Amino acid sequence: MSSSSGSGLRVIRKTTLLAALSAALLAPTMAVTPGEAAATPVLTEIRRQTLAVSITSITPEVPKSLTDVIKITGTVRNDTGTAMSGLQVRLRYSALPFTDRASMATYQADQNNATLPSSVSTRNSFQNLEPLDVGGTARWEITATPVQLGLRQFGVYPIAVDVAQWGVPLSAQRTFLTYAPPTTPRPPRNKLAVVLPVIDQPRRATDTDPDAPGKGPLFLDDKLSQAVTGRGRLADLLSIAQSAPSSVTWVVDPALLDDLSAMTKGYQVKTKDGKRSQPPSAAAGQWLTDMRTSLAASPVVALPYADPDVAALAHQGLDPQTRRAVELGGQKAQQLLSAKAKTNLNWPAAGVLDPDALDLLAVSGVNTVLLNSTNLPPQPPVPTTPDAAATLDSVNGPVTALVADPELSRLFEPAGPTSQALTRQRFIAETAMIAAEPGQTVPRSLVVAPSRRWNPNPALISSLLKTAGRLPWLQLTTLESLKPGKTSVPRAGLTYTDQNRKQELSGKYLDSVKESWSMAQLLSRVTTDGAPSSFDAAVLRLTSSAWRDSTRAGRAAAKMVGTAVTNTTNKIQIFGVGGPRTLAGSSGVVPISVKNGMGHPVALYIDVKSDNPELLQIKIVEETRTIGPGQSTTFQVTMNATPDTSGDATVTVQLKTPDGQPYGKPQRLTIRTTGYTGIALVIVGAALTVMLAAVVTRLLRRRSQRKLARTKTRESETV
Repeated sequence: MSSSSGSGLRVIRKTTLLAALSAALLAPTMAVTPGEAAATPVLTEIRRQTLAVSITSITPEVPKSLTDVIKITGTVRNDTGTAMSGLQVRLRYSALPFTDRASMATYQADQNNATLPSSVSTRNSFQNLEPLDVGGTARWEITATPVQLGLRQFGVYPIAVDVAQWGVPLSAQRTFLTYAPPTTPRPPRNKLAVVLPVIDQPRRATDTDPDAPGKGPLFLDDKLSQAVTGRGRLADLLSIAQSAPSSVTWVVDPALLDDLSAMTKGYQVKTKDGKRSQPPSAAAGQWLTDMRTSLAASPVVALPYADPDVAALAHQGLDPQTRRAVELGGQKAQQLLSAKAKTNLNWPAAGVLDPDALDLLAVSGVNTVLLNSTNLPPQPPVPTTPDAAATLDSVNGPVTALVADPELSRLFEPAGPTSQALTRQRFIAETAMIAAEPGQTVPRSLVVAPSRRWNPNPALISSLLKTAGRLPWLQLTTLESLKPGKTSVPRAGLTYTDQNRKQELSGKYLDSVKESWSMAQLLSRVTTDGAPSSFDAAVLRLTSSAWRDSTRAGRAAAKMVGTAVTNTTNKIQIFGVGGPRTLAGSSGVVPISVKNGMGHPVALYIDVKSDNPELLQIKIVEETRTIGPGQSTTFQVTMNATPDTSGDATVTVQLKTPDGQPYGKPQRLTIRTTGYTGIALVIVGAALTVMLAAVVTRLLRRRSQRKLARTKTRESETV
């Protein structure tokens, strides 16, 4: 922009400002009328300037007597591009309390200065500011008492602080003030369970690298090494755990713990050019140790291993994966984090499920689910806050449903930068309003649950937990302690929309997972110790709900795992069946060899079937054999050909697990039969007859010759 253009804009800005100031002189200096909002276009122009007022503290947060001095502090920053004078910070309030939480939300969302509380106190509740330069910041402090603000009863009241220039409000900050004098009867002390998730997406492809077994597991990326250090997300979660009260319930994904544990022994990371070896991670080991210590006295809930998309698994017929994930999740959480970790509670993806998913969880040992409020709404709708606990019917009996309060949960995870002081004031106000709602005679249950893969602010969370612990109308408790009671309201049942269904892992994706799972289970069946396959956990990680939002990464992981499972399965092979075998005679023994190319012993047997039973019959003893690492064994198969026939017969050779499951692809072997068995017997018999006749003739001839010789001898003696 040219200098002349800039000068022109400055002239226009100054002219506009002077006009606004002239208009402002006609307005009262200590009160604002609703008509100010649309007084002149000049005011609109002024409001476009960035003059920000912020509240940094309110003490006490909850005044309890009429004479408590409420001190409110904050700052004003001038980003308008013009030095400003005639500024004044004012406290605005209403002596009428809010009647419900909906009106509180409406008040907070409103950014129109015309709807600010109209009362402005004239005693210590305003402060004139010195002229403020461009980019300058001024601190302010104003005070008031409940009696000055006209507060008379327990409740939540609207207050705001605005900055005005010559009496014209330019910017404002809204918040709430909860007044809690001793009252009879006292507000009920509602139970509040805070649930904090420790969930990530799977970072590991395979537990071991089939191409390099000695180099450790193969990771999809190395983001966990960053997450556990500095201001990483997992480091922040640890910071919260170290100061959180023992009543907080922690929901963890055991696959995350498993990944961190694997990093402590050295690992490989997938890169664009191949793989990169990483040394053992001391930071990962330290994080596990510190988290284990921090949660020693806290309730820990283990999600199914890798946090599977249970709804998708139920809809695609992958029921066994959920049961196995629950089992493995409990084992890993108890081994790596807390011996008291439980698996009877489930927090489904997005906090929503349908009856199919509920039934699958119920038969897998789950008797409590944590849900989003949209998944289990009150029916009919109620104007007050419903109790968090309800009961659902499943194929395995009643299941307790705990519904998280959406507004309280959002306060633990604000969408953007926010003031801790204002967040605390809102939390205090929300919980106080719940306690003050009409018709409440007994305490209710409330649940706070930020989103499952959140990025927490440790200072804010610690501050909110401390605040919750000292509010007289709240009682911090564990999630497990909440049970349906008399205060439960009727609910509409599980509400699962078409959009919820579209968000699930797709059937096409899960088909490949199902195939890898089947092969992995076969590997476990042929191991001699009966232990789960080394790919068991790897395939479960492919069912993670994290892949809902990372479909490309999920497909890449599925391809890597599928290839590794296939290559490992193929290390047990039938060999020596390439060319045809000739069966001499009516029967014979055909050797078939099996080689074990894996690094541990396996047990299996072969099943051989004739594809031409009218030509060739098979006799084999189904004997299970153990084959050592890198060794082979040979099965002797007896085959019988139909007499007086000839030709090629095909047999199918199939490896089988000890429990009779087919292993690998079947192999076909061609057996060539001669078909000359009967004719050969005739020929041999005739040959024997001729040979016997010749022998007899020879004997008779020799006898005649000897007789003739004796006769000649006697004749010569006579002469």
